[in-house]
Amino acid sequence: MDINNSVNLRTILHVDMDMFYVAVELRRNPHLVGRPVVVGGDGGRGVVAAASYEARRFGVFSAMSSAQAKRLCPQAIFLPGDHELYSDVSREVFEVFNEFTPLVEGLSLDEAFLDVTGSLRLFGNSVTIAREVRRRVEQVTQLKCSVGIAPNKFLAKLASVVAKPQASKDGVVKGFGVYEVLPGSELEFLHPLAVGALWGVGPVTLEKLTGLAIKTVGDLANFDPKVLVTVLGDSLGRHLAALAQGTDERLVEPDRDAKSIGHEETFSNDITEYEIAHDHLVRLADAVATRCRHSGVGARTISLKIKFADFQLVTRAVSVEVPVSTGPAMIRLIEPLLRKIDLSNGVRLIGISARNLVEPDQQLSLFDTASGDSSANNLNAAWSTTTSAIDEIRDRFGDSAIKPASTLANERDPNSSKWGPSDPKPK
Repeated sequence: MDINNSVNLRTILHVDMDMFYVAVELRRNPHLVGRPVVVGGDGGRGVVAAASYEARRFGVFSAMSSAQAKRLCPQAIFLPGDHELYSDVSREVFEVFNEFTPLVEGLSLDEAFLDVTGSLRLFGNSVTIAREVRRRVEQVTQLKCSVGIAPNKFLAKLASVVAKPQASKDGVVKGFGVYEVLPGSELEFLHPLAVGALWGVGPVTLEKLTGLAIKTVGDLANFDPKVLVTVLGDSLGRHLAALAQGTDERLVEPDRDAKSIGHEETFSNDITEYEIAHDHLVRLADAVATRCRHSGVGARTISLKIKFADFQLVTRAVSVEVPVSTGPAMIRLIEPLLRKIDLSNGVRLIGISARNLVEPDQQLSLFDTASGDSSANNLNAAWSTTTSAIDEIRDRFGDSAIKPASTLANERDPNSSKWGPSDPKPK
């Protein structure tokens, strides 16, 4: 289909909060404004979750190891982060989005697609809506966002990158705030971009494309699709060929169900003892189960993730008929998996995730203990009333107000980050 002659022309916004985690931290720590701030784990095994534009000037970006970030920017100020606060602010942001359209597809806490095609008559043209979204977000949260506008999701996301502030060694350049790719100008906007801007072009694919002398999206658009399929494979080759023509038929999907809910942590010191690993797993299961209940879902599959000191990764999973949503039930399912794993080589990371999420079913009778699955489901039912009380206490007094007793001996430092631990401070 010719994107310039589509009879179903849509107006899509991609709204992306500017350095979201850092911006929230600066809101409550205004004395740090203008300084290189990093949210993430500041230990040797930490990871950068977000960086201020001042830190990005030195080449610090999200997903970078904290050790590398410190080498690039020794003066960086590391903050452990507050995911609960970020989630609260995200809800406020999404409430603003829903003021303009019910067609809101969240991609993460800090970005979303909005289909405002049906809102144009009510709120004005696309740029007017985008500017009003920015104004309302800042009014409600005191935070800034950038907005890309285009006839489809793919181009809207690329447009939002152009709209954002840009950091370089020479300083921080203020972004457009709002940038629109007008219908009919899609390829004019798209083809000069570096081919690495396309979804699906990672380091390996980029190396293959470079080997074919493909540097820009325009180069890719003019390349023989048959050769692309031969080099990249059928699926990826066709995908990139379509994107190079600006084609993206995906609709904005509001209220997308989460595919999984998980939590994992990296430790400063390797774990070799089952009891310590188990205690940490109890705490992680409690956190995952709490998020499941808040989302109104139960899990039919529980997965265990273990990463060793040599970065060897082991994953195991178990499935049940009746979904579970309590920490004790998840632990009952996953304990046998943990016991079968030799931890003697040292564990650097432990994670647990809940998958195959569905609405909770009627639980089994407490007296039905015919199988291990039944045992976990019965435990889930037995704890349902207790967990409701625990949730109420945490809602009123915070997550740290009540916790599993078995985790107290191996409790994480409250200042530790979910993006990696702090190294022990010298005494």
